[in-house]
Amino acid sequence: MRTILLLADIHANVPALTAVLEDAGPVDLVLNAGDLVDYGPSPLETIAMVKELRGITVMGNHDRDCAIGSPVGYNPFAEASCQWTYSGLGASERAYLLGLPRSHEIVLEGVSIFLCHGSPRDPLDEYVTPDYPVNVLAGFLATTRAQVLVLGHTHVPFMRSFPHDRHVVNPGSVGQPRDGDPRASYAVLSLNDSEVSNVRQARIGYDVDPVAEGIIEAGLPPFLAERLYLGV
Repeated sequence: MRTILLLADIHANVPALTAVLEDAGPVDLVLNAGDLVDYGPSPLETIAMVKELRGITVMGNHDRDCAIGSPVGYNPFAEASCQWTYSGLGASERAYLLGLPRSHEIVLEGVSIFLCHGSPRDPLDEYVTPDYPVNVLAGFLATTRAQVLVLGHTHVPFMRSFPHDRHVVNPGSVGQPRDGDPRASYAVLSLNDSEVSNVRQARIGYDVDPVAEGIIEAGLPPFLAERLYLGV
């Protein structure tokens, strides 16, 4: 039996990440579907925490864009945050973010897992929403030959299961949920004897105040602080 913690979209929110790690408890491995930075006030601390987890992390679109200071196609709030994050990153943090793989394939307990931020056909930028056509999701599994596809990007948790013990899982956002529930979101994948024995979606509340205050103190758009209380 192996227990895998699934994370995505931490977005520089240290209190949320801390709450998730404490709530999840001991696990065998952490798989992180990207977007460590941006929106939140603590990119350096978040990167350091993720490194200490010694798990497997893939690149998100905000990781890429904040590392190069190029928020192409962003709304004004996200553009301001990306530029602020870029200016606060050191050379080593930028190199770390740009060195993250765009996807990762791994076999654990005989179960093949494909990890990316967006989708297998567009690893950084495609939004795979909960209402995505079933045939497209099944196609992703067929293309990757994965039993479990783990992705993020939308900040909305969901899971779709298919015949032959195949699953598409989005653990939701640790640091900036957008499904109307402000609690940090994550998932736990349990594997045993070449099978997925369980996928548990979980939420945990945390103290939003210091994160919101940090956003305001940094001079970032107040909306980025307000949305954390609403889960939007």
